[in-house]
Amino acid sequence: MAFDGIVTRAVTEDLSKVLPSGRVVKIHQPYATDIVMTIRAHGKNYPLFISVNSNFARYHLTDVKFQNPKEPPLFCMVLRKHLEGAMIESISQEGLERIVTFSFKGRNELGDVSYKKLVLELMGRHSNLIFTDVDNNVILESIKHIPPSLSQFRTVLPGQPYHEPPHMDKKNPLLTTEDELVKSVDFNAGRMDKQLQQVFSGLSPQVINEILHRAGYVNRDTLPGAFFEVLAPVKQNIYSPQMIIEDGKESFSVLNLNHKKGETRLFPTVHQLLDNYFTNKAERDRVKQRAYDLERLLKNEYEKNKKKIKKLEKTLKDADKAAEQQKFGELLTAHMHLVKPGQTEITVVDYYDENQGEITIPLSNRKSASDNAQQYFKRYHKLKNSVKYVQKEIRHAKKEMEYFDRLIQQMEIASTEDIEDIREELIQGGYLKNLSRQSKKKKQDKPSLDRYMSSNGIELYVGKNNKQNEYLTTRMARQDDTWLHTKDIPGSHVLIRSTEPDEETILEAAELAAYFSKSRMSGNVPVDYTLIRYVKKPNGAKPGYVTYDRQTTVYVTPDERKVADLKKNFKQNG
Repeated sequence: MAFDGIVTRAVTEDLSKVLPSGRVVKIHQPYATDIVMTIRAHGKNYPLFISVNSNFARYHLTDVKFQNPKEPPLFCMVLRKHLEGAMIESISQEGLERIVTFSFKGRNELGDVSYKKLVLELMGRHSNLIFTDVDNNVILESIKHIPPSLSQFRTVLPGQPYHEPPHMDKKNPLLTTEDELVKSVDFNAGRMDKQLQQVFSGLSPQVINEILHRAGYVNRDTLPGAFFEVLAPVKQNIYSPQMIIEDGKESFSVLNLNHKKGETRLFPTVHQLLDNYFTNKAERDRVKQRAYDLERLLKNEYEKNKKKIKKLEKTLKDADKAAEQQKFGELLTAHMHLVKPGQTEITVVDYYDENQGEITIPLSNRKSASDNAQQYFKRYHKLKNSVKYVQKEIRHAKKEMEYFDRLIQQMEIASTEDIEDIREELIQGGYLKNLSRQSKKKKQDKPSLDRYMSSNGIELYVGKNNKQNEYLTTRMARQDDTWLHTKDIPGSHVLIRSTEPDEETILEAAELAAYFSKSRMSGNVPVDYTLIRYVKKPNGAKPGYVTYDRQTTVYVTPDERKVADLKKNFKQNG
């Protein structure tokens, strides 16, 4: 479901109860399109997250901790200058339009009272966050600049007057009467869903589908009842935040949806729902954008080594002909007196054949019999000598494929911070040039590991890239800790911080290993576990590569909800 006008209203109504009269104490901009504003109200801090990401534009309170850049972007600095210490006077939304206005009261450099507005426009790829001065309606700064060359409707640049985005002249469904509703649509034209979407603001396809579902056979008698029944909770500001999982796909709603038949998970607040639904999806989107070049490099290197192995195996197959080349050379030497100038082949008795049959030997008509024989002996020695080299190259290419296969898997579960670790590893390995002018990270820096807690209160650690895996296994782990990894499948190193873990803890740690592996979407995944003392890193091995023995194998099925519960256990008890 999109972040439609009804969801916007649910968030706005809730925030309007707690944030007005609160003061802005912190402002951060962790990503180019995202702002986190901490507001102190009623003796509590409220982290307000605002995003104008083209795919995940939204705003709500959040519990997620973001890593902020060392140098704040310009937009963040402007907000800090004008809004830190300012008071929020109001948060408003016009009808069900996806435009939210935050009004602030503060003081300028001279100590005079000043009024500012932060206008959030939630419109997909056209979303924007615009900071304005109320007195002269001038734009002070915006998170996205829109010059005249990009838009013929309005300019969004510092110093320009603020104009609202073009209105579509849609009706507010909350103010619509039954008579207006019936007159607004053509019951004989078909595509009632498209008609309702074109006439009314703030209604997503999901809400419209619910209206039509409740209406059944849509006509003048059934449509009004279903329309006002669905929108009644919105008018009363009564919401039911929920996530629906249908055919493996997630959607969310703040209204009860009868037309959805999947599993429903209820949330205490709309903020927790949105945090839960968007956080991973937005993170994966950010990773995808930042890691596009890395993913392409990894896949190209993987395919390059795959093709290399194919060519080398063909060369190895050709090397099997070495004995035949030696045989031709020796037979030709023995029958050299029979060769006549200009011959392209000669048929002789095969002394190596038990039946003494005849064999035909190809010749070059430009060479003498002696030169033809020497050519066969040269080919024999070349093919014979190439076998060891080719076998060595095949082994190396297979190790490279395994290495890049691990990295490709790690990219699938990586956070934006993990991406930089992988990028640094590729630079150090000589696969990627270091184009950054910034100094390299210190090798002794401790990586940040994902931490969980089992149902029985035992700490579990997960490494999500080679740097983290290597630190977890070779530096942090104790000899009697239990180590886990998916059997013969690229995945994360998992550590149980206990000398005698119980069976339930081992299975929970195994579920983490399976979830953070290439087989996270599979069932019955084999996971090996053994003591750290039996895990070794071979000399000269790639980062994160280890061997182990004395292992026991268990089979588990990855469960995202179970992983979330183990994370929740750590946050509550860790």
